[in-house]
Order: sequence, then structure tokens, then C-alpha cells
Amino acid sequence: QVQLGESGGGSVQHGDSLRLSCAASGASFSRYTMAWFRQAPGEERLFVGAIHRSGSTAYSESVEGRFTISRDNAKKTVYLQMNNLKPEDTALYYCAARSTILTVPISRSDVEYPYWGQGTQVTVSS
Repeated sequence: QVQLGESGGGSVQHGDSLRLSCAASGASFSRYTMAWFRQAPGEERLFVGAIHRSGSTAYSESVEGRFTISRDNAKKTVYLQMNNLKPEDTALYYCAARSTILTVPISRSDVEYPYWGQGTQVTVSS
């Protein structure tokens, strides 16, 4: 079992940066693939990116090159650095976790992640 809590959201201008954090509680954080999803009002929840327990990462096309995911296993925290933010990045951002063995690749499907945080709002104005 793991519990997740996001922080770092806010209201920014087009082109600004934000760093989201997701702190986890519970044992074996290093064994989890950690992912970020986002959901805009009236839309489905979409994959943003993830970091495998091995350290490899994957991103959606819409954020590739602008967003970076990292993790600090000692602090049981995963980060989402968001640069050059655009109004279309406005959404509620969720952190999710999935216990993974090394040979299982990153999943981009939200149904594969059993653990979720409450979300943190990011609003980007033009």
C-alpha cells in the first residue's frame, strides 16, 4: 500500500515554469513506477509521463521536451518539472503509482495504476 500527496500547483502565465511534487508514504517506494496524469474539465484523464523503477522515463507527445520527471527514492518523492507552460496544460494533475518488476515497461493507461493522489490544480493563462 502507498499513499500519495501532490503539491506545487498554482496559477501561472504562458511560458512560465512550475514543479509539482508527489510525496509517497509506505514501504518499497523504489519498486514503484510513478506516473503523472492530468484531467481538464469535461475531458478524460490523460497520461503525462512516468518514471520506471529503473529510472527510465516516458512522456506524452504534448509535453515531450517541456516536462521532465525525476524521483528521489530516499525522500519517496517524484517530481514533475514543467517548463514553457501553455494554456492547454491547464488541468488537475494527479500522481499515480504502480508496483512494477524490472521487466515490465511503463504503462500509459490509468487503469494500470492502483494508487492515486488527490490532485493539484495547474492553471496557465495566456
